[in-house]
Amino acid sequence: MVNQGGGPESGRVRQLWHLLEPLHAVLYYAPEVFEEAAALGYPTEERWPSYFPYRAAPLGAVGGERVTSAFYSFSPRTVAEHIDHAWKIAEPEALLRARARGIDRAYRAIFGARTDSKELGEAAALARRAAEAADTAGRPLAAAHAALDWPEVPHLQLWHAATLLREHRGDGHIAALLVAGLDPVESLVSFAAIGAASVERFESRGWSPEEWASARARLAARGLVDADGTATEAGRELRRTVEDHTDRLAAVPWRALSAEELDRLVELLGEFWVAVLSSGLLPSETTLGIGKV
Repeated sequence: MVNQGGGPESGRVRQLWHLLEPLHAVLYYAPEVFEEAAALGYPTEERWPSYFPYRAAPLGAVGGERVTSAFYSFSPRTVAEHIDHAWKIAEPEALLRARARGIDRAYRAIFGARTDSKELGEAAALARRAAEAADTAGRPLAAAHAALDWPEVPHLQLWHAATLLREHRGDGHIAALLVAGLDPVESLVSFAAIGAASVERFESRGWSPEEWASARARLAARGLVDADGTATEAGRELRRTVEDHTDRLAAVPWRALSAEELDRLVELLGEFWVAVLSSGLLPSETTLGIGKV
């Protein structure tokens, strides 16, 4: 599945994201990872106290403003609530080690004997080649992960590759939102408007009802949503444009693999994707709209 320009088609790029995203997201839901966070001193009654420092750790001990910029869709208040004191509990280097230990334990619990299989090793090698080809200029989270040392064992290499590639895509998605003229809260309101996820699911981003309503009014003034918050055809077209632009920006790393290698990676990832989804760790609805956009 290669286009005339020699790169992977948008559909293949999005398929690989769908397959790799759950492998990355184990970091935010696996009990083994929460246990590692608790050992450092982070509260684990909910996922946010460890989510923010775990995800931001590759950036270093940066403040809330830089984390808000990189994460984009979260309210600055929500980021500040968790980041302002996060590095007082543990330094970024300790968090990087803790998340590696947690993912090692979680993958072994989910995959069992398949953790050390030649199929997983082959998938890790292919994903790593793509991740190492990622362009990181203007992509702060991808660049921060690219600067980290690669783990030695294949299953952690697979997780690191999945993480680098998803942050690469995320950085590009922010660029696509900026081009579309969608600020952080507008990006969520417009996404909810096309049914990517429920409004309630987006409440985790920390915006107040007043901020949500104001963003909806701004989108309505642009003809992008109706009075009830449902997307107009113009609103749906704008979101299609954003997702297509995101796919194009995410395609560069995958050009490091041939069409046959991309097919093989999709084949290899299937059983591990199923294992993660079957684990019951991940929520059935997320703010990413996977399977709906």
